[in-house]
Amino acid sequence: MDVFSFSTFVAILALVAIALAVIGVFVRVAAPAEVRSALGDASRWLAWLVALTATVGSLLYSEVYHLEPCRLCWYQRIAMYPMALILLVGAIRRDPKVRMYGLPLSVVGLGISIWHYVIQTFPNLEGGSCDPNNPCSARLVDMFGFISIPFMAGAGFLLITVLLAFFSAREPLSETT
Repeated sequence: MDVFSFSTFVAILALVAIALAVIGVFVRVAAPAEVRSALGDASRWLAWLVALTATVGSLLYSEVYHLEPCRLCWYQRIAMYPMALILLVGAIRRDPKVRMYGLPLSVVGLGISIWHYVIQTFPNLEGGSCDPNNPCSARLVDMFGFISIPFMAGAGFLLITVLLAFFSAREPLSETT
């Protein structure tokens, strides 16, 4: 698969992740407690799958397609890579407290992704803190005119954040006794 086909596929996954995050917010607000509670275990597995996909995708970009990550890309990787392991352990153990470990990483990663996307959109904001030979403002991937690698990473971080914040802790169901 060439880099254009891979980027198109990952860009579509990013759009799906954003749509799922929006749907997740509406489910959290509108769905009955039983539905939200039932999504607890599934949300941990889905969050892990998103983190694993993002990790593998970033490695494919750098190791197979030879796109060198910039400084902000490395910071996003620092937030995403451990989540693939943390969320797997949390899903296997059915640990509702996995959100305490994964949520800070996903929120920080989301913030870095947003800032990186802003720098790509407005290169004058870069301020010289990035490597001049590999600037953070460079768009190595530009799909559909607005989706770049930080956008894709941000979509993953957003979906993980929604899943962990809204669904990973089981809500106690009302007892009938």
